[in-house]
Amino acid sequence: MRVLAKYLLLFILLCVAGCATPDIFPREPTFGDSDLEMGGAERILIPAGNFLMGSPKGEGYNNEHPQHTVFLDAFYIDKYEVTNAQYKQFTDATGHRNPKSMDAAPKNLDHPVEGVSWYDARDYCEWAGKRLPTEAEWEKAARGGLVGKKYPWGDSITHDDANYDGIGGKDQWKGTAPVGSFAPNGYGLYDMAGNVWEWCADWRNSGYYAKSPPQNPKGPAKGNSLVMRGGSWRSGSLRVALRGSSSPSVTHDGTGFRCASDKFRKVKYFAIRDTYTFHRRLECPWVSFTLDRPRVKKRFYYTRKKAIADRKGPCPVCMP
Repeated sequence: MRVLAKYLLLFILLCVAGCATPDIFPREPTFGDSDLEMGGAERILIPAGNFLMGSPKGEGYNNEHPQHTVFLDAFYIDKYEVTNAQYKQFTDATGHRNPKSMDAAPKNLDHPVEGVSWYDARDYCEWAGKRLPTEAEWEKAARGGLVGKKYPWGDSITHDDANYDGIGGKDQWKGTAPVGSFAPNGYGLYDMAGNVWEWCADWRNSGYYAKSPPQNPKGPAKGNSLVMRGGSWRSGSLRVALRGSSSPSVTHDGTGFRCASDKFRKVKYFAIRDTYTFHRRLECPWVSFTLDRPRVKKRFYYTRKKAIADRKGPCPVCMP
């Protein structure tokens, strides 16, 4: 009887220990989830699925046609445009140049950074361990789940909806407004119309929509200018399908960006003697774990090795 009791107690202890063992992989993220990444940027998960891209016949410019169905995998995109405060963290850490607008208005830390080239935007995103959104990702995110609407919120626009050319209603800024000054769209994203144009990853081609792949389009392989979306405080039109573009090296007042990232992150493994060290970008920068045993009945047993919070830039192990 005592032997049976011992085995029963041992079984209970093992069950409790197993339940208490933390899972190294987090739960599956769901639509609307958000978290913080490098630079303090909050990001929103955009669900996988189809959406209608472009403008219907009789509306918009030729380069917005034909309207077509696009399927995108789930991805994250920043909740707000990158601010002066966030961009300053990047320039302080890397020595990258400040845009003129940031030097001219050093107190506007909660305003979107503007006057950045496509190369500047790309470099910031890489420093933050992210990337620029594709044009298709940007438009799906901007539409906020609505179908066939001109703007992220519907078919009409006033200065209560966004910061664009002129002032009135809630829009009392002659330049950029603090991010989040207007209501978000259906995905919880702010300033997807107005405030600043936003760089995308794609080269511009006016006929690309006619030959665009139906799944996860990345834009043309080459070109002379890169896509900008969303309009700015200087713009008269903020239609969600409107396509702007500019040379990647040129800077404009009213041009900024926001970052995107993939839903699933690549995990890299390194053999170190009899253990494995790996980094998960979901917990980076610079957090590593050591696995005590590689696999035991499909379970991982691990201990935290170190967490270094004062490193600058994205973890080199976690870079895609």
